[in-house]
Amino acid sequence: MVQAGHGDRLTSAAEKAADSKGFERAARLGYVASGLLHLLIGVIALRIATGGSGDADSSGALAALAGQPGGLVLLWICFLGCLTLALFQLSRVWLDGRASEGREAWKVRASAAGQAVTYAAIGVSFGTFAMGGGKDSGQSSAGWSARLMEQPAGAVLLGLVGLGIVVVGGYFVYNGATQGFRKKLKAVRAGTWARAVTVTGTLGYVAKGISLVILGILVTVAAFTSDPGKSTGLDGALHALRGQPFGGLALGAVGVGLMCYGLYTGILRARFAKL
Repeated sequence: MVQAGHGDRLTSAAEKAADSKGFERAARLGYVASGLLHLLIGVIALRIATGGSGDADSSGALAALAGQPGGLVLLWICFLGCLTLALFQLSRVWLDGRASEGREAWKVRASAAGQAVTYAAIGVSFGTFAMGGGKDSGQSSAGWSARLMEQPAGAVLLGLVGLGIVVVGGYFVYNGATQGFRKKLKAVRAGTWARAVTVTGTLGYVAKGISLVILGILVTVAAFTSDPGKSTGLDGALHALRGQPFGGLALGAVGVGLMCYGLYTGILRARFAKL
């Protein structure tokens, strides 16, 4: 009885924290941070498509942000926003899981846990650059690929990782094409906001999905060729797209789509997301 009462008090405290308006507003900053990151990656991708240069990945985007006036302050704000959103999603693992039953409970927990890990990782990236660190994403990707391939059955594991990324990319494309992303939003009244959600969400999810599919293919190729150097991260994936016939046009479209995803996540999802 004492243990049950203690658990009930913890649950009640967690519910009060999760329902706090201040906590919710701070958590929504995590979406703003993610949106800003994707917007910058899209801008760099568009620059590459038109013959410019740059690293079209998180490290390139964060380095560009850090070099702007007030960039350091923005990096810290984005770090705190992502960390708060990760903690909020972590609380949903417990609270939403308790409110559901059976298979649905596990589905809810898995979704919230995945979101928590994602935004924690994004937050770590912001925090690392805010403290003056940061690594090239392409080199990091090749590095962990090489370490994984050194393990027993490492090539198989790396291939499975690549296939997993392709599946996630396909899910993003499907979510965009079917507008499944709307399920995570509160009701949006018909008009300008609703049209903005439709356009930016659809284009953004499809573009991010395409970039992830290409990234997954490169990781899979690295596994099958036993060449971890081919696993070059998002920047390598987008540069690989640039090298294909009509690649400049395709990369430009993906860049615009990633910018749309950034606007959708940073403005519309930040405002209308169900929390």
